[in-house]
Amino acid sequence: QEQLVESGGGLVQTGDSLRVSCAASDRAFSNYAMAWFRQAPGKEREFLAAISWSRSNTYYADSVRGRFTISRAGGKNTVALQMNNLRPEDTAVYYCAVGTTAAVTSPERVDEYDIWGQGIQVSVAS
Repeated sequence: QEQLVESGGGLVQTGDSLRVSCAASDRAFSNYAMAWFRQAPGKEREFLAAISWSRSNTYYADSVRGRFTISRAGGKNTVALQMNNLRPEDTAVYYCAVGTTAAVTSPERVDEYDIWGQGIQVSVAS
């Protein structure tokens, strides 16, 4: 069964850094774009960043550009999100996702992705 497992979440202070990672169980995922989203209580799932299968293209939401960096390694079936200068408004459940194609055309759209991890909590204290 295809599976994504997130790790690295937790509780940090404002201004701290945190790195969340996502490992895919299926090597075939290396042929697809991958992304990170988050969802805070009472809010819709929000796009954060995406990376193409070749790692040549990355995309960021305006809210995190310059603070967050997406990368993939491990034969390209793992993806990480390095988060710097965290703020209380970054508190949410973070999800990784696998795209339906090698390079998504609208990376911010939830329907560009068809496999999702279970999510991991990131909390930023003020």
